[in-house]
Amino acid sequence: MLFSTIRAGLHIPATRPAHILTRTVQCEARRSISRSAVAKHPTNTLASSNATDFDAPVEIGRVKPGHAVISTFDLFSIGVGPSSSHTVGPMRAGKIFIADLKELGLLDQVKMIKIVLYGSLAATGKGHHTPQAILLGLEGSDPETIDCGTIPSRYQAILTNKSLTSWWEPSHPVRHGSRYAVALGPSSEDAPERHAFFGLTKVQFMVHVYTRHTTSRRAMLLQLSRNTGDPGHPPYPFESGNSLLALTKKHNLTIAQIVHDNERYFGLSEEDIHTKLMRIWAVMDGCIRTGVTTTEQTLPGRLQLQRRAPILYRRLMRGFYPGIGMPAVQLIGPGPTPSPLDAIDAPDGMESPAHSKEEKSLSSTRLTRSPHVTGSFDHAVLPVPPVGLFRKTMIPAVDFLSCYAIAVNEVNAAGGRIVTSPTNGAAGVIPAVLKYIIEFVSDDPEKSVTTFLLTAAAVGMLFKRGSTISAAEGGCQAEVGVACSMASAGFAACMGASPETVLQAAEIGIEHNLGLTCDPIDGLVQVPCIERNSLGAVKAVTAAQLSMASHGIYRVTLDEAIEAMRLTAADMSVKYKETSLSGLADIDMDITRTWLLS
Repeated sequence: MLFSTIRAGLHIPATRPAHILTRTVQCEARRSISRSAVAKHPTNTLASSNATDFDAPVEIGRVKPGHAVISTFDLFSIGVGPSSSHTVGPMRAGKIFIADLKELGLLDQVKMIKIVLYGSLAATGKGHHTPQAILLGLEGSDPETIDCGTIPSRYQAILTNKSLTSWWEPSHPVRHGSRYAVALGPSSEDAPERHAFFGLTKVQFMVHVYTRHTTSRRAMLLQLSRNTGDPGHPPYPFESGNSLLALTKKHNLTIAQIVHDNERYFGLSEEDIHTKLMRIWAVMDGCIRTGVTTTEQTLPGRLQLQRRAPILYRRLMRGFYPGIGMPAVQLIGPGPTPSPLDAIDAPDGMESPAHSKEEKSLSSTRLTRSPHVTGSFDHAVLPVPPVGLFRKTMIPAVDFLSCYAIAVNEVNAAGGRIVTSPTNGAAGVIPAVLKYIIEFVSDDPEKSVTTFLLTAAAVGMLFKRGSTISAAEGGCQAEVGVACSMASAGFAACMGASPETVLQAAEIGIEHNLGLTCDPIDGLVQVPCIERNSLGAVKAVTAAQLSMASHGIYRVTLDEAIEAMRLTAADMSVKYKETSLSGLADIDMDITRTWLLS
């Protein structure tokens, strides 16, 4: 996911020499986002603008020069939901901006900060918590370390008290206006002022952009590695799937080993790489646990979407040891209460939870009650009785993959701790597939985590260089589609597939997501995003299984599929690129909710 432009203006008194602070990140491929459609939907904008420089249609540039190698930890980064570009990116930008001002000794001279949002940020920023992210970033918060539980209260406190704290001593007042998002410092209408601007223009991938503003060794080395004339390139540079495959054959290495050795170039030791990978997985796993154990029943936002992960997980755990897998809680939604006769006895020394008379009575009533069958029995085609009366339809792999993916994306939609993989909107696919491998397939979890994430990262690098991983540039094919491709490759690698089969799994994963649009209802990362991650995880495993069963029989390579995705993104209307201007986003939610409640 990308954002197009954040521009903040500083008013500096004329008594001080003018300081021109210009920080512009130029991308290899120039792009622009149409403002014409966005201007018609002011309710989802943080700030309006009369700028006309953004009226040209989106143009996806040619393949970027140089190799594709970047750090795995630029693709997998820890942050907060619901969006990597609309929440994580603006928060980091705000923090970096203020840190730069403090470093230059200009912070005490700030009279006003003006923030103008364009393109996808202007269209869906409100539903993606962009205002919260910017204000908390200006207070010095970082998306990786911020306490997610305090975000709503801190944001409300800023709006109520009309002041920012932390960096600002004393606290500065905040006021909202039609042409700017926040104003800091007392106004001085009669004093002449000069202007200085801080710009992030047409950003491609916010993690690189923001890391590049720091003094980290990895960022500087990344800049050097981009220069094709620099002899200090990674040990195994690759620019395409074919070149990556050639490296694995030439050096007798797996894709995961290639990526691991390249990480050493970014200043990381083997211990650092292992620690970071385990940290990434720990956050992913914790996100799944949070999603399936939460007591919250609805997600924030106007849709008031009901959470499903806790229900799905409790149903999946029926028949396991009662009281061990999950506590005895009241079911949310339809479905029979599990009978003690259907459960496996607990191990010696562990007692099953006691059932009250009311619970036993309810269970007995549900077991003896005649089911309601829809349809007429006086017909040539007899109706089908409800599922579960005479047969079970549980498909464990599909059910667990769906449950895990939905759990992650519900946490993301609620603004919880998340791992961009490679974006927040598609953050459920990779954790769901990896969780399934660890729980049901792997005998060596740490090895599986390392192999899976490093292999998936290689595929993500190829997409980032050859096309895009931003819904604002390529629609949802660039998010869920890419995540599905990455997860397919990781799954195949953990099954011991050859590098050629791994890349073919990645190709199948993206091929059947080409043309997927990004049209979230009400600008929220909820519908269809949550269910789409569930299907993306299932498709990833299916793609890997199909590639391993095909024994090298294929006609389309991963490189060709990536190029096809780039061309599809270039032809796609801006209305389907994270702007909520058409498609599913056109549904009148007020009418829909009235129908559901009637």
